[in-house]
Amino acid sequence: MKIDWDRRTCARKGHVTYAPDDPRLRVRLHARTVLGDVWRCLRCGDFVLGEPHGSGPAADAPLVPRGTVLRDLFVLRFLAVERAVRGVFIVLVAVAVWKFSNSQDAVRRLFDEYLDVFRPVFRHFHYDLDHSPVVGSLQKAFGYRHSTLVLVAGLLLAYALIELIEAVGLWYAKRWAEYLTVVATAAFLPLEVYELTEHISWLKIATLALNVLAVLYIALTKRLFGLRGGRRKFEEERHSASLMEVEESAGVAHAPL
Repeated sequence: MKIDWDRRTCARKGHVTYAPDDPRLRVRLHARTVLGDVWRCLRCGDFVLGEPHGSGPAADAPLVPRGTVLRDLFVLRFLAVERAVRGVFIVLVAVAVWKFSNSQDAVRRLFDEYLDVFRPVFRHFHYDLDHSPVVGSLQKAFGYRHSTLVLVAGLLLAYALIELIEAVGLWYAKRWAEYLTVVATAAFLPLEVYELTEHISWLKIATLALNVLAVLYIALTKRLFGLRGGRRKFEEERHSASLMEVEESAGVAHAPL
């Protein structure tokens, strides 16, 4: 089912109307009814009862995102939420690593005590905790030096900061955030592939697939790095959601400005 992004957005945020000074355009955007004056919405093209939200030269009409621009904004905000959730999670992990580095011996003793308690229980189910990969990884972590753990916590915080900056920039559809997202995400793809060679899980596969799709989608739809005409074509696409396009969709022929 095709989504009408224009009407969907107008239903959530309201219509956007404008009264241009040019009489030729003004008459096409305005009508009189028994209920009063109506003006054509610059986003969805429907006529809206009431006074226009603005007026002035046609060139000063608000540039209202429409169609595929709204769809792209929806996708960017979905990615922004995903980046924000990931960033918060990494911050929590970094704090846990830092706290662990300051009480490493106490945590190790507590871990060994619980391991002794649960070892007979797991042995009853024919599972050897002493040869468990998870237990082995935790025991290896107890051998790390304090300085190494602090460094890991710092790197995790730096990574989380990048994720949160990406989230904010993507939410507001900033072009620098799109570049940052593509570069940062692509830089970690080899590591994600390497992790899959070590241990395959559905979560790792889904994360890798999402990141690959995000890189391709943003780079192509936003025409980054000169792709599909680069920034010039991107700006032309943005300006396609202008007052002139609304008039064209209404069947009004006009000369290019």
